Amino acid sequence: MDMEICWHGRGGQGVVTANEILAETAIAAGTYVKAFPEFGPERMGAPIRAFARISENPIRIHSQVYEPDIVIIMDGTLVGKVDVTKGAKKDTIILANYGGSPKELADALGTDVECHTLDAIKISIEEIGKPMVNTVMLGALIKVKPFIGYDMLEDQITNKFTGKLSDKVIVKNLSALKRGYEEVQ
Repeated sequence: MDMEICWHGRGGQGVVTANEILAETAIAAGTYVKAFPEFGPERMGAPIRAFARISENPIRIHSQVYEPDIVIIMDGTLVGKVDVTKGAKKDTIILANYGGSPKELADALGTDVECHTLDAIKISIEEIGKPMVNTVMLGALIKVKPFIGYDMLEDQITNKFTGKLSDKVIVKNLSALKRGYEEVQ
């Protein structure tokens, strides 16, 4: 299993944290990982990217991801504004926080690759109380590409946030994770 992931989002949405949680979970699962963000002095709300490589073998590539196996779009407003399909291959999977159907997303992106959508903003507001979609999108990711165990992801989120967030907020994030897993199309 060699996999390259490209995350697209905006500063302050939890893109970097989601990528870190994914990487830490993959490491706990016994795989090799390289994960890093790409941003400069951008302000809150500016488009940013993050990358992850996950492999059963040591990773010797030290560059951004140019041909992602999975593209995760954390903010649907980036569709049509940022080239989120750049480098996509015929078997790339696109997962987006997007109000439309997977077909509507594919049409908006002008692509015929496999697309998945969910309204992560709605879920995060209902579960967490604010539009922080990172745990929702992680749940959706593991549903569309189950390369690590859901239980491992739950454990990693709990470990990552223990001592930083209240137990109540951690439970809300775990509920958001579950809904992302259950509601992705």
